[in-house]
Amino acid sequence: MQTDRRTFMAATGSAFAALLASGCMRYSGDPSGSLAASPYGPLQPDPAGLLDLPKGFSYRIISKLGDAMSDGGTVPDRADGMGCFDLGDGTIALVRNHELKVNHDAGGELAEGFDRNEAGAMLPGGTTNLVLDAATLEIVREFRSLGGTIRNCAGGITPWGTWLTCEEDVTNAGDGVMRDHGWVFEVPANAQGLVNPAPIKAMGRFNHEAACVDPVTGSVYLTEDRDDSLLYRYMPDAPGDLSSGGKLQALVADGVADSRNWRRLGMNPGSWVGVSWIDLDNVESPEDDLRVRGAAGGATLFARGEGIHMGDGELYFCCTSGGAKELGQIFRLAFAEDGSAQLQLFFESDDPTQFHYGDNLTVSPNGHLIVCEDQSGDVSTNHLRGITPAGEAYPLGWLTAETELAGACWSPDGKTLFVNAYSPTATLAITGPWVA
Repeated sequence: MQTDRRTFMAATGSAFAALLASGCMRYSGDPSGSLAASPYGPLQPDPAGLLDLPKGFSYRIISKLGDAMSDGGTVPDRADGMGCFDLGDGTIALVRNHELKVNHDAGGELAEGFDRNEAGAMLPGGTTNLVLDAATLEIVREFRSLGGTIRNCAGGITPWGTWLTCEEDVTNAGDGVMRDHGWVFEVPANAQGLVNPAPIKAMGRFNHEAACVDPVTGSVYLTEDRDDSLLYRYMPDAPGDLSSGGKLQALVADGVADSRNWRRLGMNPGSWVGVSWIDLDNVESPEDDLRVRGAAGGATLFARGEGIHMGDGELYFCCTSGGAKELGQIFRLAFAEDGSAQLQLFFESDDPTQFHYGDNLTVSPNGHLIVCEDQSGDVSTNHLRGITPAGEAYPLGWLTAETELAGACWSPDGKTLFVNAYSPTATLAITGPWVA
């Protein structure tokens, strides 16, 4: 079921206005895959040894691992995807994922949640909400908003003021836990504490990564962090009410069975193809074979779909290990007024110093993509990467600590970029002379 643009925008007006203010801009130009000089100049060493930024930029740590929270707990570790919301009363809210596994520390005992381990303890994964004074960015209150889940990796904001938090884990009931995992949960930005942990099972059970909502149709686009992943579309029966049920589909790119470009060229950087969608059945997938069945039905393969962001009439998503050099790709899906869409391989890295393993991404108010790198191994050199409308990558920041960057999102006024250092958790607010 779809709704027209005017009706849906009226129903979600103020929330979508904040979404637009956070940087939903349209791209133009052709990707070149080249390394560009930063419009902000070279990175300057951080005296504190955490995050190098260009001259004139600074950051502050607004929340970190072990800080006391308003609910009596402490800030958990492994901060990942995150969204920012205008609460309309002079405060803003960050809803922050924590990618915690079954036996990790939850930052205090959780009274409520979705599931427990075999010893009876509530599972530590979930979200925290940070309510900030919009003018000073001081914390007004900070608390657990979802518990009892596993590996809440990324997610996405909705036009109606909620955060979709996604489990990147498909542990089965009986394997150290009481219930099946691999779901999407919805957390209101204006939550006051722990919310009802209700999985939206119609959105499918798989190794979820991120989500974004088309404000025109209410459809949700979902990525999957697997080497043989698909791009999914969830079409709710009632736009804005995801738990009411709906249809799950997978994308078919015309003539492209495999977009990864690993052993053979599937798509040229810059090229466009038409798309269609196939319906998926048995979406609760007890065998964790949704992607396998989808590919057998003609769906296109992607290499570790991760961050996804909805813009104005288009969306962008990262494929972490895609490309001939396996360094990362970014795709763009553009929507036409008649409901059709086209897919472009917008960017493909050919050098690790240019772009290496892009993960979470957002769009800045000037229309540049901002991408969090997520390398792993003995040595990590994870950057915040900017990518121009012409498809040229440049360094915006360098996290000198041995961890990943995650959760990049903008304040509603477009003046502050929030981002997480994954572990030990540190949520940073970056300000500076952003290019208009």
